[in-house]
Amino acid sequence: MLFRLDPTSTVPLGDQIAASVRRAVADATVTPGERLPAARVLAESLGVNVHTVLRGYQRLREEGLIELRRGRGAVVTAGASPRRAQLLERVREAVADARELGMTEEELLTLVRAELST
Repeated sequence: MLFRLDPTSTVPLGDQIAASVRRAVADATVTPGERLPAARVLAESLGVNVHTVLRGYQRLREEGLIELRRGRGAVVTAGASPRRAQLLERVREAVADARELGMTEEELLTLVRAELST
């Protein structure tokens, strides 16, 4: 799996790491049960702090795409389907668009709730 970081981007490095994994799940280059690189190894290869990698992995865990297992590292979950990863990416884009438009969190949530009720 290829991790690409843009140090000039306004997107935090941990989020860029998470996005790399999310894209790999979305295009099925990473499949459920597959192990991700150890945080220390990935941090060293990317030239970042190990905590930066762990922040990215934690975000993926919160999204349900990976499990963090003590002593075994990060493993892609059984529920990590390409469609789920694509949806998560679109949600992140929608939130970014809403922020760019100056929408409040409540305005965005109102739009989502309205869509869910149709």
